[in-house]
Amino acid sequence: MIKNNIKKLKNTILVCILFFLNSCKNITLMNPQGLIGLEEKKLILIAIFLMLGIVLPVIIMTIVFVFKYRESNTRSIYLPNWQHSKKIEYIIWGVPIFAIIFLATITWNSTHSLDPKKEIQSLNSTLNIQVISLDWKWLFIYPDYNIATVNEIAFPKNVPIKFNITSSSVMNSFFIPQLGGQIYAMAGMNSILHLVSNETGKYKGISANFSGPGFSEMKFIAISLSDKNEFDTWIKNIQKSSKKLENMQEYQILAHPSINHPIEHFSRVKPNLFDDVVNQFKHSHNIYN
Repeated sequence: MIKNNIKKLKNTILVCILFFLNSCKNITLMNPQGLIGLEEKKLILIAIFLMLGIVLPVIIMTIVFVFKYRESNTRSIYLPNWQHSKKIEYIIWGVPIFAIIFLATITWNSTHSLDPKKEIQSLNSTLNIQVISLDWKWLFIYPDYNIATVNEIAFPKNVPIKFNITSSSVMNSFFIPQLGGQIYAMAGMNSILHLVSNETGKYKGISANFSGPGFSEMKFIAISLSDKNEFDTWIKNIQKSSKKLENMQEYQILAHPSINHPIEHFSRVKPNLFDDVVNQFKHSHNIYN
């Protein structure tokens, strides 16, 4: 009877583990497509399995103790005068201390190696993209090409990307889960984030910070293209657009709150528009410089 119950418990745990591992393929965050995302996935898995190493034994021991020392089990040894064991003390204090030291070391190292302002080393030149968080949409400016888009960005794979991020409204959070690293967009501030995509495809970008009634629809598409030629073709298509964003009046019209805003392309952009948006707030200052 006991052996059958233990066997059933093992099978249940095995099924749960397989289900979890299989589900990872459908969890965007656990299916990274870039260097930063891969490193962050490793951190998540290390933390999960380290915690499981502490939590699972506690759960198993709880079940075993309840079963073994139940009132109806007359075969178990009863020690009414037992009160202390140095071995148990060493285990219950040593394991958590080791886990904390191990996690602290990894956290310290990864905090520096995955610093969002740290440039990604590559033979390819860095692509600059300026990001402005609006209500409730994303404006992307390509300063080197003098174009802009709404709710869509594109970049070649294996090319480092430097995002300069700010907000023209309330605080928001810029996040492309499959590429890694979310960072806050704040009015009057310039946050810097470096990412890279190592695979072609379309990735979902979101706002990860509640910012009002249109928050849940504040999404964008990040397109990773196969090479520079395909990216240049995408740029040329944007440059053919009849829409322009050449002054602050046109920008203010675009910045008016809207929900489910469609993708838009602008063939020309006002020079230094990003800086103007940052500087329009009195308490303008930079972080991550």
